[in-house]
Amino acid sequence: MSVDRYAEIHADWRWNVPERFNIAQACCGRWAGDRARFALYWEDEDGAREAWTFWDLQQQANRLSNALRAAGVGRGDRIALILPQRPETIVTHLAGHQLGAVIVPLSFLFGPEALEYRLRNSDAKVAIVDAQSLPNLVPIRDRCPALAQVIGVAGAGAQGVLAWEDFIAAASRHFTPVDTRATDPALLIYTSGTTGPPKGAVMPQSCVIGNLPGFIHSHDGYPQEGDLFWSPADWAWTGGLMDALLPALYFGQPIVGYRGRFDPERAFRLIERYQIRNTFLFPTALKLMMKAYPRPREVFDLDLRSVMSAGEAVGTAVFEWARDALGVTINEMFGQTEMNYIVGNSHLLWPAKPGSMGRPYPGHRITLLDDAGNEVARGEPGEVAVHRIAPDGTPDPVFFLEYAGNPEGTRGKFTGDWCRTGDVATMDEDGYLWYQGRADDMFKAAGYRIGPSEIENCLVRHPAVANAAVVPSPDATRGNVVKAFIVLAPGHVPTAALEEDLAQHVRRHLAPYEYPKEIEFVDALPMTTTGKVQRKLLRERERARKLGQA
Repeated sequence: MSVDRYAEIHADWRWNVPERFNIAQACCGRWAGDRARFALYWEDEDGAREAWTFWDLQQQANRLSNALRAAGVGRGDRIALILPQRPETIVTHLAGHQLGAVIVPLSFLFGPEALEYRLRNSDAKVAIVDAQSLPNLVPIRDRCPALAQVIGVAGAGAQGVLAWEDFIAAASRHFTPVDTRATDPALLIYTSGTTGPPKGAVMPQSCVIGNLPGFIHSHDGYPQEGDLFWSPADWAWTGGLMDALLPALYFGQPIVGYRGRFDPERAFRLIERYQIRNTFLFPTALKLMMKAYPRPREVFDLDLRSVMSAGEAVGTAVFEWARDALGVTINEMFGQTEMNYIVGNSHLLWPAKPGSMGRPYPGHRITLLDDAGNEVARGEPGEVAVHRIAPDGTPDPVFFLEYAGNPEGTRGKFTGDWCRTGDVATMDEDGYLWYQGRADDMFKAAGYRIGPSEIENCLVRHPAVANAAVVPSPDATRGNVVKAFIVLAPGHVPTAALEEDLAQHVRRHLAPYEYPKEIEFVDALPMTTTGKVQRKLLRERERARKLGQA
């Protein structure tokens, strides 16, 4: 059992945000003088491998900054970055930030429609693509009037696309960064769109600082000697960018980058090959790894020191597997694009309760609100909210500035100085939060208020279940019944007997009203690019199915 130093650590935290701050300088420039300091070990699924020092990254970033400036890109202009985990992804971030431009990270998995919405909404002036993302940009480029230049990396080429190498060929490797305030815009990150159209959250330069207490504590005192970070999380979304890439570089530590599809064996091989010590693995990845390798240390030589997980609830089955099979206690974390890394665990400093989201990280003031904006009692469900002012009386630097071009959406995010997350949780007497689900995912069945997370976690504990999603299914008598969509683990097939066994499994472990009265076996669940289940799509599909039957 770990000690509980939470109250002491939380009370002692003080923010020290400088007036002038720039992500590029903090995450690379100040480390680049040491030519032997490695920043990135990179490989792709085709076998290519590279190693980059901070000096290497800085030289390339300077050349790109000069080339972009010559092309008319300046302070405040938006640069769309549509790349996977690649060295050029980091270089573009650094070049854009030291130029005073705003980086718009976009997933290389986005199709034409998703890309067009974000490129038009952000008024991106430049887009940087690779061979995978370029084909989705080509058909919509003419419909993005602000887009003046497209740059292709790694051989991505088409009419009107300038090769990366040609673009920076004549540019100087010397560049004087612009002077930026900590509150200046640095990033425009789109929400995952699980409950509506994606909104572009404008993030300040200081948001990196705002993420640090959560990052440090969720990785049990990061950095320590020998630490090496990797995460499969796409660097285009908050989980990959703010929970992995930028904090690691901020501390002058190396990170492993991998361009390729995720699968459990590939993940374990990567962790083994580089002797990765620290990782962020979202719950879906952990579930796949657990089902594929129940006893991974019998197969792989692993030396993990810390694992953080976020995006969905981990659940007790995965928590116990990681502790017993990996020898690591998962530190769950909760946050969102607009204010990330606000709640979580640090099991060496305060006990991790299996299934809990954790406690508010140092530097953040958290409460749970009802619909009217009042704080709820301990044990009662409420919407997680973060106060603009930190416990030390200074502005919390983790906050977004605004939704781009959406003042009404920005205002609607706040109740007074409380910023609402849209996620429902309960808080126990020790101050731990327990996730109930998105406010939009909560539903009533036979008069009972139900959150899907607890039922899904219970189902995943069954050996036949690889993943699960729970939604309401309309019912004339009860209003709704609980319906579970089930992805089976390898070696299991759908049967009526298995359906009954799964229902009884939930009844044994949870309340009688929580067991799924309807079960549907599916090959895959609809997921966002950030690894979250799109329950909204399942709810709409189920509602349409019931209406069709009626």
